[in-house]
Amino acid sequence: MSVLGNKIDFVVLVSVHLANANGDPLNGNRPRTDYNGFGEMTDVCIKRKIRNRLQDMGKAIFVQSADRATDGFTSLSERASKCLPKVKDAEEYAQKACELWLDVRSFGQVFAFKAGNVSVGVRGPVSIHQAVSASPVEVRSYQITKSVNGEPGKEGARSSDTMGQKHMVQFGLYEIKGSINVQLAEKTGFTTEDAAAIKEALRTLFVNDASAARPEGSMEVVTLYWWEHNCKIGQYSSAKVHRTVQVTLKDGVSVPSDVQDYVVTLESLPGLDPEVIPGV
Repeated sequence: MSVLGNKIDFVVLVSVHLANANGDPLNGNRPRTDYNGFGEMTDVCIKRKIRNRLQDMGKAIFVQSADRATDGFTSLSERASKCLPKVKDAEEYAQKACELWLDVRSFGQVFAFKAGNVSVGVRGPVSIHQAVSASPVEVRSYQITKSVNGEPGKEGARSSDTMGQKHMVQFGLYEIKGSINVQLAEKTGFTTEDAAAIKEALRTLFVNDASAARPEGSMEVVTLYWWEHNCKIGQYSSAKVHRTVQVTLKDGVSVPSDVQDYVVTLESLPGLDPEVIPGV
């Protein structure tokens, strides 16, 4: 396996229909929006989905969800203490962690646990922006009830915990942007094979991701744009590359309800053509 030698940029267009793309726990789990009504997905949410997909692909992952843990460990501290050597040299510790887990050599990780004998920070080469919708989104909220009591009620009456709320985005087209830095890839040992795994995870981002808040088919990768530069630092800045994907509403459309309500154009950059990959 060869360490990544050329910078990579990527953009992913994601459609959301009647789903909660990323709930905000500080706002009753309503879909995240900014002050102008544009929908948002945090980089942490996106990385969680990438990690899940990589794990589905058989890759070793350090930050595993509790419901997806496959190695028997119940915490990051336990996983680190059992899998990593008892060394005080931070560089050796970081190297071993990067060798063991793909998400560590991709996104980086802070190892600072009470039971540990070393405090180490790893900077990863894969950076993900917060995703933002192309247009303001409409958030719909529903009052829901349970058909069964959570606690016993008096004389068969319904208990007070039978009410709740459910929130979803009517429709939104979100844009995920990211890059892979070669200088940091050299430090963590991130390889071309790892980059291919990240690309496949992005293409299939919502496979095995269904839930009550995100029913099967409600979130979909529309298109993945993948640029591989011909040098370490990149032929163009990431900002300029990301701006080549332009998403605009069609004439006469004020409230989009489908991907077809948008016009997606790709500006050409001399000497740098993306791989355009449709979602699953």
